[in-house]
Amino acid sequence: MKQVLQSLKDGQTVVVDVPVPAERSGQLLIRTSCSLVSAGTERMLVEFGKGNIVSKARQQPDKVREVFDKMRTDGVSATLDAVRSKLDQPIPLGYCNVGRVVKTGHGVDGFEHGDRVVSNGHHAEFVSVPKNLCAKIPDSVSDESASFTVLSAIGLQGIRLAQPTLGECVVVTGLGLIGLVTVQILRAQGCRVLGIDRDPARLELARRFGAETVNIGAGEDPIIAAQAFSRGAGVDAVLITASTKSNEPVSQAASMSRKRGRIVLIGVTGLELNRADFYEKELSFQVSCSYGPGRYDSAYEDRGQDYPIGFVRWTEQRNFEAVLDLMASGALDVEPLITHRFEVDEGAKAMELLTSEEPSLGIVLRFADNSEDEPEMTRTVSLNPSPEPSAGRVAFIGAGNYAGRVLIPAFQSAGATLDTVVSSGGVSSVHFGKKFAFSNASTDTEAVFENPEIDTVVVATRHDAHAAQVLAALKAGKHLFCEKPLCLTLDELEEIETEARARSEQHLMVGFNRRFAPQVQKMKSLLKSVNKPKS
Repeated sequence: MKQVLQSLKDGQTVVVDVPVPAERSGQLLIRTSCSLVSAGTERMLVEFGKGNIVSKARQQPDKVREVFDKMRTDGVSATLDAVRSKLDQPIPLGYCNVGRVVKTGHGVDGFEHGDRVVSNGHHAEFVSVPKNLCAKIPDSVSDESASFTVLSAIGLQGIRLAQPTLGECVVVTGLGLIGLVTVQILRAQGCRVLGIDRDPARLELARRFGAETVNIGAGEDPIIAAQAFSRGAGVDAVLITASTKSNEPVSQAASMSRKRGRIVLIGVTGLELNRADFYEKELSFQVSCSYGPGRYDSAYEDRGQDYPIGFVRWTEQRNFEAVLDLMASGALDVEPLITHRFEVDEGAKAMELLTSEEPSLGIVLRFADNSEDEPEMTRTVSLNPSPEPSAGRVAFIGAGNYAGRVLIPAFQSAGATLDTVVSSGGVSSVHFGKKFAFSNASTDTEAVFENPEIDTVVVATRHDAHAAQVLAALKAGKHLFCEKPLCLTLDELEEIETEARARSEQHLMVGFNRRFAPQVQKMKSLLKSVNKPKS
């Protein structure tokens, strides 16, 4: 399948052939029809990638501190190797996806094969997304309109935090995609809206959606305009959807607010606040987190544990549904926001548009017609010609940092024939597969066990997957190297031990590398005579 990836090292965007993601428990496998480019987030990633190392450091001072901390513990050479490895790995772009469900994982309810859904999946022909990050699309909403759902939910969550009421006057600073959607949702809620921007075309759209506007590019004063707009009382709330390093939007928001007004930051701005501005008016300031409650909570997003509606009315999934209902009713119209359409093959061209001089707003990527009942889903892609079958033909299950930086180079230098590398999403397997000249990249673990030409398997996945994969490899007749730990429970250990003892011709090794470290060896020798518990 085709997927849009971007290099953090040089900012280059490429469309790569990667294997279809593995079906995972609690997730939907979706065939994409279209996706929306998030101009703010994806422009930031492209610009970050194109910057030199000094520019990258300035943009992420927190990461720089982490690098220095790592240098103190791991040394300069190891740290630089880790940084280079991280920047070398491409990242998948996109989080506004629309498509049809082709498979549902174990434990998924409420969705069926063929359902049209929105999700925060990437720009890829197939995406695997947890059920709580998906929502069904009403029949009256087009795929292209639905692709704005996730991005619109970001604006909606900011509005929920501001808690506007009927008739209140609200300022929206920054009229990009999220800002213009926010204007419409506020108008649907019965608020008077004042939009601030410097782009005449965006200001015109805001007026079309029912807002009054201030053109700061033409020298209009937003504070004076807000005073007039609020009839001298000060505005009830300010939603900042702009992206800038300046502190000015927050300072202006404080100046134009009434006493006890609310300010919510949805975008990105400088945050050097003047205490006096907030103290005298008792202003509240809050930063909005993405799509809503549940975001970055692994129990909610990854394990599908929903919050009870009686306690958390609006989760991120329910925010998706609310946005789609607004679209279905006509209260939210995103069609005028689409300025460009590209086929997925032109993904690099679409990303270049973000940093060009050409004006753009909503950029939609279109994928091949997905009306087929049973689309072809390739789980393994060929990277290099396969050499003749030989002893030491190795497959890697798991393609994370440790596998890519330590294990794969070690096996390669030992002369192993690198056959297949597997990862659940497919992106890292293609990356490391190309880097180390594997024959294949895959998301299909079972195919590795079933391949008679592969005689050795390396398990380098998450710890909770080790036991099942070790047993499967042993039963398939493979030699095995398992990165620590071998398993997580004594019952699993007993089952593995029984299987391994019955297969004395097969080698099973666990990578407890710490025991070979010189300092650990020294400690063992010094403590050898101590018969009590040691710590």
